[in-house]
Amino acid sequence: MIDTQRLLHEFLELVQIDSETKNERLIADVLINKFKLHGLEVVEDDSASRSGHGAGNLIALLPATEGVDAPKLFFTCHMDTVLPGVGVKPVVHEDGWITSSGDTILGADDKAGVATLFELIRVLREQQIPHGQIQFIITAGEESGLMGARAMDASLLDADLGFAVDSNGQIGEIAVSAPAQVKIMMEVHGKSAHAGVNPEDGISAIQVAGKAISRMKLGRIDNDTTANIGSFSGSGATNVVIDYAQLIAEARSTVQAKVDAQVSSMKEALESACAEFGAEAVFESQVIYPSFNHTEDSEVVQLAQQAAGVLGLSGRTFQSGGGSDANVFNGFGVPTVNLSVGYENIHTTNEKIKVDDLSRLAEFVVEIVRQSVRN
Repeated sequence: MIDTQRLLHEFLELVQIDSETKNERLIADVLINKFKLHGLEVVEDDSASRSGHGAGNLIALLPATEGVDAPKLFFTCHMDTVLPGVGVKPVVHEDGWITSSGDTILGADDKAGVATLFELIRVLREQQIPHGQIQFIITAGEESGLMGARAMDASLLDADLGFAVDSNGQIGEIAVSAPAQVKIMMEVHGKSAHAGVNPEDGISAIQVAGKAISRMKLGRIDNDTTANIGSFSGSGATNVVIDYAQLIAEARSTVQAKVDAQVSSMKEALESACAEFGAEAVFESQVIYPSFNHTEDSEVVQLAQQAAGVLGLSGRTFQSGGGSDANVFNGFGVPTVNLSVGYENIHTTNEKIKVDDLSRLAEFVVEIVRQSVRN
């Protein structure tokens, strides 16, 4: 049913199109043309005007087969890649692995997903497989903090159930939970003084910030929650008591109440340290994307597991530690899970994927569509 060579050819074509995040124009134009060649209606939204990226999100529609009773589905991937992603030269090895030449990432994250969705469209038509309405949403800026999906107008999404094709793991595994992420900016405003003449008249922002950090719970907070400080900046001459320091941090949790509590505790640690030393605190936080949690009783999970079972795949569910566009689309109100793609070592020049896994992934998404049709 799956034409592996055709799928492989398309994947190799896509990874050779430069599309580092924020530079998606070229790949977007290619994908628009491909959807049109397949006879699908496709629009590019206006999210680029808000996200600052090179293209908007692409939304393509495959109408339902006449008379079919099935939930409306959507499948989503992203068109952008991390750096270094210019001049990718894919290599297909005799053992079935696909890698780059070693100078760049490969771009299987997420062009493996994109190629798979085009194969899905072809197979549905060639095999005359009945199906409900299917939307295909290809986002820009996923690798820059889900910028494309976050800037998308939720009213453009017309689906009952969703499947992102963009997770780590073996084919047939399903990410049913992922954490919310909150970005945090903290500032300490102290008072400068000469460090050798009258240090007692100064308030060291660096010292206060260090005291605040010592009061924060960081790293693995519990099974659901993490927190991390990624940047600590504050510099000057050694003979000056530095009056400014900045901390950039994040908190994540699959439980919204827990991430809220973690953010509150970090704010309290900063404010209490500043109060103790007479410094001024500035604390700003922003929810980048919400969490999602689906149980195995959820319709979207059951559909994916049913399809996996037909193909002899594990259907194992797991909690992801990172965010994806699935977080955003769940936040839009459409139950969405993230399917494992089979790629390995993503975001590195050692990224790789098996040819067989491309084919098995295509089989999986085709079977999801098959199983969605109600008897």
